[in-house]
Amino acid sequence: MSERSSQGTERPAATAPSAGSTGSDGAGCVSGRSPQGAECTAAAPSDASSHSASEETPRRAPGPGGTAPADPGPGPGPADTAPPAAPAPPKPKHRNRNRSGSGSGRPALLTTALVAALAVLALVSAGTGAYDIPLGDVLASVQHHLGLGGAPLDRVGESVLWNVRLPRVVLALLVGASLGCAGALMQGVFGNPLAEPGVIGISAGAAVGAVAAIGLGLSFFGNWTITVCAFVAGLITVSSVYLLSRNGGKTEVVTLILTGIAVNAFAGALIGLFVFFADSGQVNQITFWQLGSLAQATWPKVLAVLPCALAGLLVAPFYSRRLDLLALGERPARHLGIDVERLRIALILVVALLTAAAVAVAGVITFIGLLVPHLLRMANGPGHRFLVPGSALAGALVLVAGDLAARTLAQPAELPLGVLTALLGSPFFFWLLRRTRRKQGGWA
Repeated sequence: MSERSSQGTERPAATAPSAGSTGSDGAGCVSGRSPQGAECTAAAPSDASSHSASEETPRRAPGPGGTAPADPGPGPGPADTAPPAAPAPPKPKHRNRNRSGSGSGRPALLTTALVAALAVLALVSAGTGAYDIPLGDVLASVQHHLGLGGAPLDRVGESVLWNVRLPRVVLALLVGASLGCAGALMQGVFGNPLAEPGVIGISAGAAVGAVAAIGLGLSFFGNWTITVCAFVAGLITVSSVYLLSRNGGKTEVVTLILTGIAVNAFAGALIGLFVFFADSGQVNQITFWQLGSLAQATWPKVLAVLPCALAGLLVAPFYSRRLDLLALGERPARHLGIDVERLRIALILVVALLTAAAVAVAGVITFIGLLVPHLLRMANGPGHRFLVPGSALAGALVLVAGDLAARTLAQPAELPLGVLTALLGSPFFFWLLRRTRRKQGGWA
């Protein structure tokens, strides 16, 4: 008696000594009345490769008792051995390479883009206004003054470009870079994305110092008097905000915002007192500080604020690595060798210096330090090695663009720069506040 195997060839059936034995095919499937017969028929291979592999498999010699051992095959059966282990899945490839490898070129690309956009926008801003100067003439005049060829403009064009436009553009660069860098440093120090010199009252506090110098007629430091008074008032303000916002070793969001509201209200009351006791000339100057503007930009003002701004901008990037460690938390930062309190004090001084430099010449300009670092975080992540210098470049770019819009949107009138930045920054701050609240599940 023979049975037909799954490969279509006839083989002699091997008899088993047990009662009720049934035939077993070469693939380990039990035929006849076996309940697995149907499954074996369905699982039999049908392709040519499986046929040849089954036919070329040598048959084993009969074991004791005349029974042939089961031939290992692909089908299930009682004599099968354990199935071979499945091959290990390939290790997942790391696609997020922002911290190394291919992602390392993104900061360089963003920096190059910011520098190029800033250069082009500065030249456009220098030539745009009530007296338009073509871009080619601006470049020719700049080359002429640098001794690189070119040609000077006419007398009126040279006066407008070098006595009105360029001081204003350079001052916008310094003020925007100072505010953007100060915002990035404050958010790193407080560990809070809502920290910003204007939002929590530091700009208003520095403005009080500048207004006091104007209202009281102080001149003990010459051209540096307003800057020094703004720096001292800003330092007092940021120290008060830091101390009042701490609770249990942490800076709470609600306390930070409420402290800023209180500081802004108190600073507004002090400015109102100075306005009440000031004469008409001093009132105009105080109004300038409240609204924020670059309309009174001159080269002496640029030179007065340049040392403070450059000092803060050059020192700030050296704290980038320590700010990254501080972002891990105070305790891990201490274990990694960071003196947290000393770091905070040093950065608070840098923030006060940058804010005072901006407020002393431009008045209160808010939301630059809040908006710019968040845009850069969305583009490149939270690493401070790019965030701190990148915020300086992006802040300068935003403020040059804002000043150009303030000069041209309502010609021949000029919009206050601080009012314009507040109109654009307030909706962004509202969105950020709701986003932060939703992530934290509420403030309670």
